[in-house]
Amino acid sequence: MADRQPRRLLIYTDGAARGNPGPAGLGAYIRDADTGEVLAELSRFLGIRTNNYAEWTAVEDALREALRLGATHVDLRMDSELVARQLSGRYRVKHPDLKPIHASVMSMLAQLRGYTVGHVPRELNREADRLSNVGVDQGR
Repeated sequence: MADRQPRRLLIYTDGAARGNPGPAGLGAYIRDADTGEVLAELSRFLGIRTNNYAEWTAVEDALREALRLGATHVDLRMDSELVARQLSGRYRVKHPDLKPIHASVMSMLAQLRGYTVGHVPRELNREADRLSNVGVDQGR
């Protein structure tokens, strides 16, 4: 990894569940942090799941795509304060369904040279929110 050119990506993620649990979807979009170019838009139906499961799975899918795109650094942004705090280690992940996703996410983050995690207001996360609802609608 030391010989790779640095590539910083800005990632916005969101999860949606209509009902909790209910039909759920994830959404994420990835931009090049230097140019602002949108590199990927992700949405996926997750079945009947909780909102927290959808939020975590959005982060997992987005990181997998970021690594595929050659990211060396990522700036994660989400409107879920809970997931942001769990990612930064302020809160523990306790639910058994979320522990494997958390482990996967932390493993991917460890492959990077650096990362940041930030909570953003919902109005600054509209595109990821839209994509998560596209994911929910894919299950209709």
